[in-house]
Amino acid sequence: MLGDNIDTDQIIPAEHLNLVPTISEEYKKLGALALCGLPTDSTPRFVPEGQSRTPYKIIVAGDNFGCGSSREHAPVCLGASGAEVVLANSFARIFFRNCVATGEIYPIESEKPLNKILKTGDKVEIDLEKMILTITATGDKCALRDMGDVKEVIDSGGIFEHARKTGMI
Repeated sequence: MLGDNIDTDQIIPAEHLNLVPTISEEYKKLGALALCGLPTDSTPRFVPEGQSRTPYKIIVAGDNFGCGSSREHAPVCLGASGAEVVLANSFARIFFRNCVATGEIYPIESEKPLNKILKTGDKVEIDLEKMILTITATGDKCALRDMGDVKEVIDSGGIFEHARKTGMI
């Protein structure tokens, strides 16, 4: 559960941008570093110490998630960590586009401020076809904004895989 204006330095600090995502071992290291730039006293550690995968498949945030630089490492490290979705009130445009380009993680905007409704550890289910989030404990449902054509690109594994699958390249 995150607040507003989570920038790319909080997602993956610049000192780790020398890691090359196409090298398997370095991709794994990127996963272990996901969200390591967050203040340590603000939330539970996203990736437990000494591990490369997170127990959290869904990140919930407020407004302007992914602001800051244009680094592609930000969505890549989240995907490498095992996260599958970022639910936010809004996204920085470049972060959203990098999610689509890399195919690493679904950037989904919520109709309600879910970071004010949910707490870390709450169990939820997301139906990507109907764009509905269900809170497991209560059965309450929240509408999610339709991702449009970008969902198909992310489903394909990113822009280059989508282009190959559709015969563009």
